[in-house]
Amino acid sequence: MSTVAHAPHPEHTHQHGAGCGHVAVPHDDHVDYAHDGHLHRVHGDHVDECEVEGHAAHDGHAHQHGEGCGHVAVPHGDHVDYVHDGHRHADHGGHWDDH
Repeated sequence: MSTVAHAPHPEHTHQHGAGCGHVAVPHDDHVDYAHDGHLHRVHGDHVDECEVEGHAAHDGHAHQHGEGCGHVAVPHGDHVDYVHDGHRHADHGGHWDDH
C-alpha cells in the first residue's frame, strides 16, 4: 500500500460518492474522485487531495497506456493517469509509476 499525504482541500462543498458525476477510481483502501484535474478522497468530514508520497515505480509493466488502450484515463495535474489493476499508472521517464 502506498503512503498518502494528508492534504485537505478547503472549502470543497461538493459531496463525492456514488452517482456524484465524477469518475470513481479505486485506490488502496478508499475511492478517489477525479475533479478539476486532481483526485479527491473523502476523509472524515472533509475532502483531501489524494497524492501519494514518494516515487513508486511499477516494475515489469509491459502494457503501454495511451489513447484507446482500454483503461480509464484520469487527468491528474500535468499528466494523465490510467486506471489499471486497481490503481493508477502514470508515465514517468520510460517506466510506469503507481499513483
